[in-house]
Amino acid sequence: MTIRPRLTVIGTGYLGATHAICMAVMGFEVLGVDVDASKIEKLSAGAVPFFEPGLPELLTKALESGRLRFSTDFQEAAAFGDVHFICVGTPQAAGSEAADLRYVDSAVTTLARHLTRRALVVGKSTVPVGTAARLAGLLRELAPAGDAVELAWNPEFLREGFAVDDTMKPDRMVFGVTSDWAEQQLRTAFEPVLAQGVPVKVTDLQTAELVKVAANSFLATKISYINAMAEICEATGADVHDLAEALAYDERIGGRFLRPGLGFGGGCLPKDIRAFAHRAEELGVGQAVGFLREIDGINRRRRARTVDLVVELCGGDVAGKRIAALGAAFKPNSDDIRDAPALDVAATLHRMGADVVVYDPAAMDNARRVHPELCYATNALDAARDADVVVLLTEWNEFREIEPSAMAAVVRRAKIVDGRHALVPASWRAAGWEYRALGRPIVPSAQGAQ
Repeated sequence: MTIRPRLTVIGTGYLGATHAICMAVMGFEVLGVDVDASKIEKLSAGAVPFFEPGLPELLTKALESGRLRFSTDFQEAAAFGDVHFICVGTPQAAGSEAADLRYVDSAVTTLARHLTRRALVVGKSTVPVGTAARLAGLLRELAPAGDAVELAWNPEFLREGFAVDDTMKPDRMVFGVTSDWAEQQLRTAFEPVLAQGVPVKVTDLQTAELVKVAANSFLATKISYINAMAEICEATGADVHDLAEALAYDERIGGRFLRPGLGFGGGCLPKDIRAFAHRAEELGVGQAVGFLREIDGINRRRRARTVDLVVELCGGDVAGKRIAALGAAFKPNSDDIRDAPALDVAATLHRMGADVVVYDPAAMDNARRVHPELCYATNALDAARDADVVVLLTEWNEFREIEPSAMAAVVRRAKIVDGRHALVPASWRAAGWEYRALGRPIVPSAQGAQ
């Protein structure tokens, strides 16, 4: 019987906490480590410091099993673990499009100084290609165990709102390794996952580093492509929703993420494509991914165009108008507001003089902290009360299920901008609403047309 390695997870933010909890539930002894003592205290007490469906219940289960603990002590981590996962953040650097690698460097450096026996350090953070080779050199130089400490790269592919499933049964795993021993350690560390038949791609370090940013760049391109088509549709009177459905029948293209709307945000796609383009320029191959600059530009324009639609429905001026903003998180089933298009639109309308009232099922506390100048409601109907325009900015199911007539009863004017193509236009028009959406033609509500 194979002896399971003991695991440490360095960094207990979204990625790290999820990874530590799920690995403990799958039967491993896990120690989560972070320099933020308050985060460690919360997790140790059974509180997940962010919104993720299903994770609080798994944290309780993992803690009760005795297989999961949390600590701020790197020396304890080095003594405890056989495989150390680096899961710290790589945000966009201040004043640059490059990734900020201070947290990764600090985590690896601090851990390395305490590694006195053979161990595998596994990077999961999203980093510019070439980072792993540099970190491998740091480990050899700083670890008392020297060459007995190896580095591998195992990129994460978590989707916020689906992180538990993506950790426990991902659609694929990538192992970037430099030795058979490192590959075997990873296979043992993920044995319960691989036993489900999850495919594994074994690569070198640099390929493994590229997989996540390449995947995110492709996804961002697909999203922005259909939003570019929305711009064309707006200029011609065509319907981008119908166009997207027609394209989706082509199996070479497919319909996933071919949904027009407000565009992408969050802590991954925007900063990852910028960092990828920046790194490509450093390597002298910037022209190869120059299209990513336009992808970013298309995405930003969708926010401005959504504001334009609200202004149009307000007769050309939002000053003094009450706007109900439904949504704050960058996507549903998340409380993440990093680079959130929803809050960007709400804040822009506020700066233009509108009285903006925001409601989101999960992200209210985060939104208030970053945008205290906005007003906040307790539910969607409360936000819409006396509104001149309602604008749907995050496609929560709760908003999809709103009864148009119920909301019409509380607003001042029945005008709505569907920033996510989440609603059925005919239902809203039939209830007397003036419905607008990016890339869709203007249809009078009396027609009740699609």
